[in-house]
Amino acid sequence: MSSPNVAAGVAGPRRRRRWSAGWPLSVLFLGFPLWWVLGLTEFAFFLAAIPMAWSLISRRTVIAPRGFGWWIGFLAVVLVSGTMLTTDAPFSNLSPLGNTLLTYTFRLIWYLSVTIVLLYVGNTSQADLPTAKVVRLLAYMFVVTAIGGLLGVVAPHFEFKSMLELVLPHSAATNRFVHALIHPATADIQSVLGFAQPRPRAPFSYANSWGANLSFYLPFFLYSWFGRDAGWRKIAAVPVLIVAAVPVVYSLNRGLWGVLVIGMLYAVVQVIRLRGFNAVAWLAPVGVLMVVGALLSPLPTMVSERFAHQHSNERRGELAIKTVESTIKGSPLIGFGNTRDVEGSFGSIAGGATLGCPACAVPPFGTQGHLWLVIFAQGLLGTIVFLAFFIVRFARHVRSRDPVAMIGVALIIFFLIEIFVYDTLGSPLFTLMIALALMWRADRDAQAARLPATDQLVAAR
Repeated sequence: MSSPNVAAGVAGPRRRRRWSAGWPLSVLFLGFPLWWVLGLTEFAFFLAAIPMAWSLISRRTVIAPRGFGWWIGFLAVVLVSGTMLTTDAPFSNLSPLGNTLLTYTFRLIWYLSVTIVLLYVGNTSQADLPTAKVVRLLAYMFVVTAIGGLLGVVAPHFEFKSMLELVLPHSAATNRFVHALIHPATADIQSVLGFAQPRPRAPFSYANSWGANLSFYLPFFLYSWFGRDAGWRKIAAVPVLIVAAVPVVYSLNRGLWGVLVIGMLYAVVQVIRLRGFNAVAWLAPVGVLMVVGALLSPLPTMVSERFAHQHSNERRGELAIKTVESTIKGSPLIGFGNTRDVEGSFGSIAGGATLGCPACAVPPFGTQGHLWLVIFAQGLLGTIVFLAFFIVRFARHVRSRDPVAMIGVALIIFFLIEIFVYDTLGSPLFTLMIALALMWRADRDAQAARLPATDQLVAAR
């Protein structure tokens, strides 16, 4: 990979393209409902990364953002941690090697895919891949996610076999891990409140994934559909938000609720920072309408019921403690490469799920949050370099007044909160990397425009 110094000085002749830059993103996002029907929602990201990677390989130079060395260090730890897949971890059971290699490879491909999209978007010029186009695609994904969530509320039992599910060998299609990825369903039916309750998930694989993705797409939707150039979208924006609010209320998703509150506070702070405290007078009526609307909706009842049934809190807490303890005792630097099944239950080695108590089974180490996955799978070293990359990018842009940078900072905040409770390795991290690329590219272009040619080398980072 070339340094920014070399990259800034390259100016070759422009060749006519048969395909416009960014077409993999257009195909990925615009075709997402189709990929869901076909059972390809997870794999569509991998397929889209292939032409992006080819584009990067075909370039004379590729530049990277400041702090990217931390991310390269994390990828190196991911690779090295693969040597620990057959090593015993305290308090856990080894899974069959085939299943372990499958899930390890799946997560490795995800890490490579999000790396590729970061470099691809960041190395494609504004003229070839306008920021507005990317923002509109991600805003469109919010609409798709909102409609999928509404389907989960009105038709929670709707599911069907995807094309991929039909063509795969039976042993592969019925594998629990694979089946969750390729089997389209509108909702997960869970007994969170003590009785069967649907939690929207379409067009993603899990209810928590739906919540994480909705929160990550929301800032792009607000910016694109309420902006000055929104046109007809500005008229449709409020109805879309109302549609999205329905599954948000019924999702029983505390992490999503919390992030949305944090997001509103962040928006208020940014408005005051940009327009002064006089903006509070404009924000007050909006806030009153939102509060009244929330109080008149089923949200207070759902929130009350959800917080009255917090049976998962104790188990999550114990799992997090045991995850860290197992890592420190067994492989503190590089972890164990992948998740592991817990030995028995927290109360007994012989414990676990039974017909009378299916919830007695403890989730595997490295689940229930991306942070715990990184700690257990890549150890403390991997965790440090993983977090360092995002902290560096946050510090770089936190004071920016550019709208896209403020969206990116919001997503970093969402990410650093959600990694405690959500598995954000997937579409949420993919979206975050796009946001980081857009804000890095905008910052680089702005600095380059203000500096003499000889100083544009530093601005490239």
